[in-house]
Amino acid sequence: PRTHAPGPRGRWWGLSLLAEMKADYLGFVTRLQRDHGDITYMRLGNEHAWDLMSPELVREALVNHADALIRWERGIEVFAQVFGQSVLVTEGPTWQRQRRMLMEAFTPKRVAGYAKLMTHAAQEAFDAALPPGQTRGLVAMDALWSRVTMDVILRTMFGRSAQQDSVAAAQATQVLSATAYREMFRLFTLPDWLPLPGKAAKRQALKTLRDLIQQQIDARRAAGPADADHPDLLGRLLALRDEATGDALSPGEVFDQCIVSFQAGHETSATALLWWSRLMAEHPDIAQRARDEVFSVVGDEKPGPEHLAQLPWLTATLKEAMRLYPPVAALMTRRTTAPIVLGGWAIPKGAMLRITPYVLHHDERWFHDAGAFKPERFLDDAPPIPRGAWMPFGAGPRVCLGQHFAMLEMTLLSAMLLQRFSLALPDHAPPCEPQLHVTLRPKEPVQLWLQRTPVAGPGNPLTFAGIA
Repeated sequence: PRTHAPGPRGRWWGLSLLAEMKADYLGFVTRLQRDHGDITYMRLGNEHAWDLMSPELVREALVNHADALIRWERGIEVFAQVFGQSVLVTEGPTWQRQRRMLMEAFTPKRVAGYAKLMTHAAQEAFDAALPPGQTRGLVAMDALWSRVTMDVILRTMFGRSAQQDSVAAAQATQVLSATAYREMFRLFTLPDWLPLPGKAAKRQALKTLRDLIQQQIDARRAAGPADADHPDLLGRLLALRDEATGDALSPGEVFDQCIVSFQAGHETSATALLWWSRLMAEHPDIAQRARDEVFSVVGDEKPGPEHLAQLPWLTATLKEAMRLYPPVAALMTRRTTAPIVLGGWAIPKGAMLRITPYVLHHDERWFHDAGAFKPERFLDDAPPIPRGAWMPFGAGPRVCLGQHFAMLEMTLLSAMLLQRFSLALPDHAPPCEPQLHVTLRPKEPVQLWLQRTPVAGPGNPLTFAGIA
């Protein structure tokens, strides 16, 4: 195996490269692949960092060598401040036990049971998107999707809506996401009690989320013994038992799994739907085809999990939106615990492996005209996409537990939006520039014209008013 991969050579032991990454991480890694190829090496202080930028290398690392990898310690240290010792943070036997237990709560069958909670939340939010009697309005889509997905996660976790808490909770998740991204590029985190810029906002955001979660758990425990009959996620977590030992999750584990489900389940879905709605407004023909499909399959009834397989075009639009703008676009970083060989290169123990889905998703080798929005890439009759080229939910043993939940939620919510509204960009809307925090969000707020569509019904042809 070869030992000296190509890569940039920075000044001051590579610290100049770290400054470039912090300024524009996605641009930096894109240039890295262009200039040096699919596997690169660089020195960053005392770190030896390797970037993997082909589907084969990514799967070779995350699948074939999964047992020789752990998550990057600095990233876990940052996430643990919010998520405690949850499945997102733990390693080894603790992670294996948590993952094994939690899989039961996120099987496709279990997730399908949350569908009605999702559609009830969406109906309330969409009905309130425009004032009564108003058929057309300019709507802040950031706020709309945050409200919808926040209400979805509150209902699916706790079986109740908490509109009075949703705005503050959504704002708290945004604060923590931006703070976590900044702290990733620091060698250590200063204590949150210090009177430094951003610390007060972080403290308040953590308190907001923790108080909300703990209040719900306390109320459930006070109501009586938990059992599997509770239809919400909290009930599932309280009822889980380890098949090997019969043990339940500890109170601390229940809290930590709730907060990671709350943060991840809200922010990633809201971000994906925000990009999707902007793209659909930019491509009215694609949106019309999706709307026609929804009405032909669902009519004006509420969609459900039984309809997902019958909505291939709508599903393709969501997958293509996540290809162009993956919610988790970067910072999938691992540490090698033993020497491994990747693509013919010898990777030593203790090396840092970095994977950037954004670069994989924009590679012309796997996606022709990669900058264009082309949902047909994801239809069954399209050329197959190499495994590992599209990975919005990760890959390997740590693939996202909530991927079935996310796809169900996004499909139901997008279908219901198209049943009610047509979308259009405001005049002179600027291009949407992505900005990387922990999730990839538009740099500027997204506003779209929403116009109510006629209700489908027997004998009523599906015609839709255009937006001037």
